[in-house]
Amino acid sequence: MRKALRWLLSLVVLIGTMGAAGATAGAATAAGPGNGPDIKDRILAIPGVSLIEEKPYDGYRFFVLNYKQPVDHRKPWKGTFEQRFTLLHKDVSRPTVFYTSGYNVNTNPRRSEPTTIVDGNQVSLEYRFFTPSRPAPADWSKLDIWQAASDQHRLFKALKAVYGKKWIATGGSKGGMTATYYERFYPRDMDGVVAYVAPNDVVNKEDSAYDRFFQRVGTKECRDKLNGVQREALVRRDALETKYAAYAAENGYTFTTVGSLDKAYEAVVLDYTWAFWQYSLLADCGSIPAAATATDQQIWDSVDAISGFSAYTDQGLETYTPYYYQAGTQLGSPDIKQPWLKGLSRYGYQPPRNFVPRSIPMAFQPRAMHDVDQWVRHNARHMLFVYGQNDPWGAEPFHLGYGSRDSYVMVAPGANHGANVAKLKDAEKALATARILEWGGVAPAAVKADAAKARPLAKPDAKLDRRDVEREPALRP
Repeated sequence: MRKALRWLLSLVVLIGTMGAAGATAGAATAAGPGNGPDIKDRILAIPGVSLIEEKPYDGYRFFVLNYKQPVDHRKPWKGTFEQRFTLLHKDVSRPTVFYTSGYNVNTNPRRSEPTTIVDGNQVSLEYRFFTPSRPAPADWSKLDIWQAASDQHRLFKALKAVYGKKWIATGGSKGGMTATYYERFYPRDMDGVVAYVAPNDVVNKEDSAYDRFFQRVGTKECRDKLNGVQREALVRRDALETKYAAYAAENGYTFTTVGSLDKAYEAVVLDYTWAFWQYSLLADCGSIPAAATATDQQIWDSVDAISGFSAYTDQGLETYTPYYYQAGTQLGSPDIKQPWLKGLSRYGYQPPRNFVPRSIPMAFQPRAMHDVDQWVRHNARHMLFVYGQNDPWGAEPFHLGYGSRDSYVMVAPGANHGANVAKLKDAEKALATARILEWGGVAPAAVKADAAKARPLAKPDAKLDRRDVEREPALRP
């Protein structure tokens, strides 16, 4: 596994002080059975739900579960698979947040930011085709945004009978995209959507917005330092690839999918500037070595710490095959120009096809993202998009049009891919918090009268609110 990124990769969601209302709602029934049937019995009575394990957590009940889903929601009789999900149970009288990462589900108790704001329950669903939630045999044509949205819709309908209060969908990065696609295909399910740092690659072949982003992000001094290290890593390719070969041999890494060690090495190096701005802050530029005087080891260490030399090995790619498949069939992927590498780059930004085994067929569907983009512009209701000012994935954001209602796009100043409501400017933070409370049906009267008084209703919990972010390939939202 790749090393963790400094402080960000155990990012604690910053939340405000607890509001007076709703702070202790349902504490007794969260910890154990209330006056009615035990919540575990109610959940396991739902057809298709089975228990993997229950983990204790003070003030909550936390379950890791499976739900039997059709492989193809259009033809449900043609086979099923077990899809993992978790349930952080507070109380059936509280709203429920439907969280998606777009990848594997975390099987430890965690709370998303909207869950802390509304002090509610949280259902977290693993994305189809991420193991172990993968049909066997895997028909990859059934991995698309509509099928995934239908997974959510079907689970929501099953759980709504138990959790009858308001529901809010949320997720960050690919999870934010997932929450948005769910709303597009099933707009009557959720009462609100909070999508964090969700890319919106409407026209896959038009990526000039990313080029403009890298021309102005941060400061010129920082950009020049990053570009210098990246260029030097290609100038010293022979020496550093010798080190890479030894590193791969020591760890048992192979390069069958990408095609060669050379292709994998360059892919990691070309990710360097992108990965820095995705995961780091402007203040971190001080840790970047001066390329002209840096040793080979310093160049290696900097690229490895930021991009990760295991990213494009077969072992590094395997977990993310479903993502790269989707990027190459529907989601799109960036292809940025890096003129300071002219004459040194042999492959340029490689397409997702290079990161998926050739045994899996792929064909791009150019209309998929355009359809979602147009729907959001003209039909968004109760939707909030939050971006980080210095996050490259925000270069192509979602936009709202005249048809949208009670929906917002907000940008956290100086923030990266970890942007959230807590990092917004005060006025926007208050507005966003107030709208989430309203959509969740738990806005206190004082907040309805004055959004500036909006605060999260749940007490801070450093463990429960921690974001476990493992460093992943940079060109992966």
